Amino acid sequence: MHVIRGKKDGPTIFISAAIHGDELNGIEIIRRLRKLSILKKIKGTLLLVPIVNVYGIMTLSRYLPDRRDLNRSFPGSLKGSLASRVAKIFFDEVVRKCDLGIDLHTASIHKSNLPQVRTNIDNEYAFSLAKVFGAPVVLHSELRDGSLRAVAQEEGIPILLYEAGEALRFDETSIRIGVHGIVSVLRENGMLPKATKKRSMKNPIITRNSQWIRSSESGMLRTIKALGDTVRKDEIIAFIDEPLGDNSFELSAPYDGVIIGKSEIPLVQEGDAIFHIAKLRNLEVAENKIERFNENVTELSEFFELNNEDIIE
Repeated sequence: MHVIRGKKDGPTIFISAAIHGDELNGIEIIRRLRKLSILKKIKGTLLLVPIVNVYGIMTLSRYLPDRRDLNRSFPGSLKGSLASRVAKIFFDEVVRKCDLGIDLHTASIHKSNLPQVRTNIDNEYAFSLAKVFGAPVVLHSELRDGSLRAVAQEEGIPILLYEAGEALRFDETSIRIGVHGIVSVLRENGMLPKATKKRSMKNPIITRNSQWIRSSESGMLRTIKALGDTVRKDEIIAFIDEPLGDNSFELSAPYDGVIIGKSEIPLVQEGDAIFHIAKLRNLEVAENKIERFNENVTELSEFFELNNEDIIE
């Protein structure tokens, strides 16, 4: 764990990654963040935990050796399972000492996520920071029993959960958005000085509802739509072909929305989750926001070709 303490008082924020041991983007986000010279100007305290689930990292597994999910084991117990003990130490020694947390994730194995921030949008403070982060989508996410976010919220500690990319892979765009997003949140929270070069604020797509679309058949998947694409109700988004026959089955969107997650392997079984679609009311507005986001990513990539002080200032 890295502790960066400013010379002046301010909030205490933790940034964590690899609660799931096969989700690697967050480790690189924290490594790059830690090297930024602007952190010398920080107010308050920043706690960086690049690998929470060390056991999972060593075996390239989402889980711990006891096959438990660490993100369903909070608040934990020092007399419980290995997952419960790790959860207890992390929650007591890090989370409880903080005013805010940013938890970094990717999609699960063989899936990928469009960069998105999940939080409780009914919490005005968390919602304002989620919008500042700069991901294309802000999703109101229901709490799950035993999750870090659920238990932290009970303690009055809001959490921003950044989801982007694929398990066991680095995704450069997701990493860059993550680094820039964290700096933006620290600025908004008064922990870092405001940017001297003003950039136009890109409003994200905000949605309360999303759903995984599951396969009705087994076979080989041919996707028609990609991450970030908008879809209309009943629009064909994929075909499932029989590998040993000639039949082909259509998979359609159940409502208007934007694809924020998808399967990355062509072999599917009946019931497999294939597309994660966020439900939207106004597709035209969403399309414009996605287009502006893509322009923003190009702009961000140009910034990252410069030295870190130029990126951040």
